[in-house]
Amino acid sequence: MNEIAVTPEKTHQKRVGIERRERTRALLIRSAIEVFARLGPDAPVVDDFIAAAGVARGTFYNYFKTAHELLAAVTEELNEEVLGMIDPQVLRYDDPAARFCVGTRLYVHFALRYPVWGAFLTRIGPAHAVRGRRMDRYLLRDLELGLESGRLRAGSAAVVRDMILGSVFYGIETMLAQGDGGGLHHVEAMLAVILHGVGLPDHEARAIATMPLPDLGPVSSPVFATLKTAQDN
Repeated sequence: MNEIAVTPEKTHQKRVGIERRERTRALLIRSAIEVFARLGPDAPVVDDFIAAAGVARGTFYNYFKTAHELLAAVTEELNEEVLGMIDPQVLRYDDPAARFCVGTRLYVHFALRYPVWGAFLTRIGPAHAVRGRRMDRYLLRDLELGLESGRLRAGSAAVVRDMILGSVFYGIETMLAQGDGGGLHHVEAMLAVILHGVGLPDHEARAIATMPLPDLGPVSSPVFATLKTAQDN
């Protein structure tokens, strides 16, 4: 049986081709963040993404069939990257109240560090951004643990989940509108109120909501690494 020899040249060409595809896909996703942040989840059409990325129509369709498929890719991949960094830090805490506060605050701080990502999240809303995704599942995990252990008191984990996510998305919009970093404590104040509402004494609620956060550093993914931070603007 004849075997086709794989030469170093062919290996190099294959690697270059893969890297080119990855760069083009990252370009489409990065450009889509800005388009969706500006126009919302339903208004953009394929021509908007082609223009923003500066690619040919055929190039777009090599990667995505529709604008909604692109939206799903943006929300899934970037949330996966962010939550992949956040959750290992969250799991260091045994207290479920500390878990959901730390996880929520880190998620919000990423949205403030990368304003275009924050604007994207608030523009498309939690129905697209988190429902059924890792943020949703991890938050419910920690809230259910808190209710089962008696640490938290509420009718259901879903009730508290909706209170948190509704506050978070509206809060990100408020904090981005301030634009000068003055709103960084806004999420801590919201979480302190929520913690107090689910049974923690006021002083303990405020202490947990303002506890020091781990420094995760920048997100080093092909997309996040190219986004402007708040300090760049």
